[in-house]
Amino acid sequence: MIRARRSVVAVLFRLWDSPAVPGTARLVPDGVGGEHLLVTRHAEVRAVLADQDTYRPDNALDAVTPMPASALRILVRHGFRLPPTLANNGGVSHPAIRAEVAALLHPHAVETQRDWLTALVRTRVASVVDDLDLGTPVDLHARLAADLPLLVLARLVELPAAEADAVKRFARAALELFWAPLSAARQEHLATVVGEFHLTLRDFAVHGGGLAARLRAAGHGPDVVAGALFFLLVAGQETTSQFLTLLMHRLATTAVPGGARPSDIVEESLRLDTPIVTWRRVAARDTRLGDVDVPAGTSLLLWLAAAGRDPTVVEAADTFLPGQRGSRRHLAFGAGAHRCVGAGLARMEAEVITQETLPLLSGVTVLRAPWTPDNLTFRMPDTFVVGPGA
Repeated sequence: MIRARRSVVAVLFRLWDSPAVPGTARLVPDGVGGEHLLVTRHAEVRAVLADQDTYRPDNALDAVTPMPASALRILVRHGFRLPPTLANNGGVSHPAIRAEVAALLHPHAVETQRDWLTALVRTRVASVVDDLDLGTPVDLHARLAADLPLLVLARLVELPAAEADAVKRFARAALELFWAPLSAARQEHLATVVGEFHLTLRDFAVHGGGLAARLRAAGHGPDVVAGALFFLLVAGQETTSQFLTLLMHRLATTAVPGGARPSDIVEESLRLDTPIVTWRRVAARDTRLGDVDVPAGTSLLLWLAAAGRDPTVVEAADTFLPGQRGSRRHLAFGAGAHRCVGAGLARMEAEVITQETLPLLSGVTVLRAPWTPDNLTFRMPDTFVVGPGA
């Protein structure tokens, strides 16, 4: 049950922090001028994601907090445009664009990175152990999770030459700008950060190799190419680094059954600790979802985290029990035509982190748990500081 002292509006932006109890879909205001049909049941969330004709992804990138003219002018000045490309594309061009990305993230290509990534993580873990042995607190987010997905992605998909810190700053700014409750001053600042890096993306869209070259060769213009790169850098690496941090926190604070396989541990953490808590769709026509009438134009907020705790899907819904029946039926990567194209890559990275850090994390003391800001969709954990075990 939602704590009484918190309003529905406050809870909506911290759904990751709320007990996820699937129930009848209901309309809820977001406190910044919008209203959403909150969908929580696993079957209904999955049905919406699978039916692209009835429930379109057109609102996936609509700013939760309506942008003032001042922030929009900043984006326009930097040439920021995001036509339908991947997550926001329900049109006929989507399958072809997705296929180009999928070709570079093929399971065979992903698997070739496992040994390299394992060696890198092993080296970093050894350095962390050395510091802990000296009694030095360690930020595991910064040391192990923040840049790993970006480094792996760069080996698979050629990316613009930019410092990792600049990419991370851009990605987090984009997640905040489009999905957080914000003041006008904050929106202007974030629009500047996003707009400035978008110039780099547009230049790479015209001159870059790898995915950019493949999309150009397929006849896609700079706006579409830049849009695909935008989604890769935001959804393809930032959310994965967030999950790795949440996963390590889970391993440091929850007993893991002996003999649990890394892959089962990862799936159970994805179910309980998904970094993408909700996703949006908009009804293309009048329809009905379960017992609820849904008029055309209704914004649907799909509570992915609640779907992962649906007792009709997994029996021990609130218990971390790797390998339990239904654990892998979570919707952390979505479903249907827009299911995350990088799911295999994220899983591989998380399995490596689990395998290489589990012995370490079972013996540390958590000094600062990851903090997550208000956001409609993303958890965005920051630092995760640990010290030597007691």
